[in-house]
Amino acid sequence: MTHISPDPEPERSTGLEPGGSVPPGETPPAESSMPEAGPQETHNPPKGWAKAPLTLILVLVVLVAAFFLAYGIALIV
Repeated sequence: MTHISPDPEPERSTGLEPGGSVPPGETPPAESSMPEAGPQETHNPPKGWAKAPLTLILVLVVLVAAFFLAYGIALIV
């Protein structure tokens, strides 16, 4: 498998001086990253948690805490 470098080739890039520097007034070449390379996600809600899952999690946490509290009291008595 061959790897192609995403960096610009100096001999094919315009506005570069020998050695790869950019002369005054020229815009340097863009970065080689691809920030928008994935699919656009439009189905994800932009807000926080929905009320039902958050309530379910909080009830579960309270039940687990009550169990351990009752278990601790039963061990003491």
